Amino acid sequence: MEMLHYDFMQRAFYAGGIIAVIASVLGVYLMLRRQALMADMLSHVSLAGVAAGAVLHVNPALMGFVVAVIGAIAVEYVRRSYKTYSEISVAIIMIGGLSTAVVLMSLNQSINKGFSAYLFGSVVAVNETELYMMVGAALVGGIFFYALRRPLYQITFDEETARTNGLPVKQISLGFSIVTGMIVAAAMPIVGVLLVSSLIILPAALAIRIAPSFVSSLFISMLIGLVGVFSGLTASYEFSTPPGGTIALVLLAFLIIGIAIQKLVLKLRKAGNKGLDTQNNVDQSEVKGFTKDPFTKESGGN
Repeated sequence: MEMLHYDFMQRAFYAGGIIAVIASVLGVYLMLRRQALMADMLSHVSLAGVAAGAVLHVNPALMGFVVAVIGAIAVEYVRRSYKTYSEISVAIIMIGGLSTAVVLMSLNQSINKGFSAYLFGSVVAVNETELYMMVGAALVGGIFFYALRRPLYQITFDEETARTNGLPVKQISLGFSIVTGMIVAAAMPIVGVLLVSSLIILPAALAIRIAPSFVSSLFISMLIGLVGVFSGLTASYEFSTPPGGTIALVLLAFLIIGIAIQKLVLKLRKAGNKGLDTQNNVDQSEVKGFTKDPFTKESGGN
C-alpha cells in the first residue's frame, strides 16, 4: 500500500497496533471492575503533566506519563477512603488534575497553541520517545496481566473472597492502577486526551457483549481494537481526517453494528421458536461463562 511507504505511517501503524492490543485487554478488566471512567479520568490528569512539562521545559509526553501514574496511585488510595462510594475517587482526582492543568496553562499563554495534538491525538507525528513509552507500557502491562491473570480474575469478580483466600488484594489493585495509568498515558498520542477512553473501552464493550467467556472476550477485544485502529488509520490517510477522531468513530461504528447484529440474531432465534430461554441467554451474553474461573487446572489453565 502506498501509505506504508512513508516512515511516519509505518510508525503510526506500529504505535497503533501496540497500544490497541494492550489497551483492549485493559478495557475488559476496567469494564468488569466497573471502572470504565478511570481511563477517561487518568487521561485528563495526564494533561496536568503535559502542562507542567511545557512550563518546566521538560518533555511534555514523558511528564504526562509520570503524572498519569501518580494519579492512578492517588485514585487507589482515595478509593480506600470511600469504600461505599468508590466512584468519588475518580471525580476527586479528575477535578484536581483538570484544575492544575488550567492553572499551569494560564502561566504560559503560548502553551495553548500546541495543545491540540495532546487533546485530539496525532499518531502520525509519534516520535521515538513516545514509541518507546508505548513499547514499555505494553511490555509491563502484558507481563502484569499474564503473570497475575488468575489473581486479577478473582479480584475482578469477588474482591472479598479473594482477600479471604489470602490474596494481596491491596497490592494487586495498586499494581493494576499503576499499569492503567501507564497504558492510558501511552495511548494519548494515538487518540488524544479527549478520546483515549474510546480506544480502551469500546473494543471491550463489544467483546463483553458477544463473547461466551472471559478468555474469549480478551482475544475478541484485542482483535476489534487492532482492526479498528488499522481501519481508522487507513481511512484517516485516504480522507485526510484527524487520526484520533477517525479511529474513535470506527470503533464506535463497530460497537453499534455488533449490537445491532446481536439483536437481529436474537429476533431470528425467537422467530424460530427456540423458546424464551434463548432470550434470557442472549441478554446475559456479557456475563455468560465469565463467572467460572478459566485459569483453574480443570479448565486447562495454569
